[in-house]
Amino acid sequence: MTSSSQDRNLPASERKLQKARSEGQVARSTDLTHLAVLGAGAAAVMTLSPLLFERLKLGLSQQLSFDASTVLHPDTMLTRLQDMVLAGLMGSVVFAAIIIAAIILSAVTAGGWVASLKPVMPDLSRLSPLKGISGLFSKKKLAEVVKMTVVSLILIVIAATFLKSSIGTIASLILQPSSAALRHLMDWLSTGMGLLLLVILVVAMIDLPLQSFLHKSQLKMSLQEVKDEHKESDGNPQMKGKMRAKQREMAQRGSIRAVPKADFVVMNPTHYAVAIQYDEATMGAPRVISKGADLLAMKIRDIAKAHDIPVLQSPPLARALYANAELDENIPATLYAAVAQVLAYVYRLKAAMRGEGPMPDEVPAPFVPPELDPLAKQPVTAS
Repeated sequence: MTSSSQDRNLPASERKLQKARSEGQVARSTDLTHLAVLGAGAAAVMTLSPLLFERLKLGLSQQLSFDASTVLHPDTMLTRLQDMVLAGLMGSVVFAAIIIAAIILSAVTAGGWVASLKPVMPDLSRLSPLKGISGLFSKKKLAEVVKMTVVSLILIVIAATFLKSSIGTIASLILQPSSAALRHLMDWLSTGMGLLLLVILVVAMIDLPLQSFLHKSQLKMSLQEVKDEHKESDGNPQMKGKMRAKQREMAQRGSIRAVPKADFVVMNPTHYAVAIQYDEATMGAPRVISKGADLLAMKIRDIAKAHDIPVLQSPPLARALYANAELDENIPATLYAAVAQVLAYVYRLKAAMRGEGPMPDEVPAPFVPPELDPLAKQPVTAS
């Protein structure tokens, strides 16, 4: 059963936020973008306009000069036109590059860098009238309307006050020389633009955390969604079991390289093989350094024989060690006595092979507690 929006009162999890981010859904502030465009545009105009005016002045002086050579070679007019067009294009490209860089910087500042093509991919659900109408009455749209209304009123009041206080000065500019009038007009425009940018700066500082709050509010989760996400994160128990089994198999295959270090290998003749290592000086107990089943057990046996490592047949002990001992860990304490018997036999066998004693008797059959042997028959209790 899907939860309604009223049930979504839990904060979005980190996983849901990351998923939304991968789909291009991040908090963006349009007011910060407006501030970046207007601020960068104003700075670019004030910085580039003197250079552009000088270039325009020089170009016009060249274009409006005519002599006998110009009359004799009218094709030079095309060259002059080309120079003017190139100058205009260069100015436009530089101005556009500054504005684009400001837009990208503002977007990265608001929501970070997001590389996703999903927002621009075709989506027929966006054409749904019902979805569009419902979006008009969302919390985010309501906040946008209220914000734009307040900002518009503030800008109107500031503009009216500024115009009222300076209208007399602007009207008197017609009585001044052109150069002085242009300088005063530029100062007046700069002051007005500064006030406009100041208002947008304040709005952007408020809008940036507001958009982050609304974005997280839009992604809130219901209790059922949280449970489903935890279940999905934990995974299906059967799949987890298969993954753990696969990991154990890979670890066992990797342990093949450790077989030459073993003191002996104990086997169930056809199914299991376990390689044991024991160094009295550095180890507190014998340790399993390799184990495997079926074909892997045969591989362990072959490597052991190739390195003259004793391979002993003791099915109960091999099964118990395979089932209850982990790789690169000490054997269970309940199997100390059984492994000690085998170790004693191995030491006597190695000594005899070096000519330092008689050959030992037949391979011992150590006692293995029934509860550690997976194939041991459990006693049936009477009800």
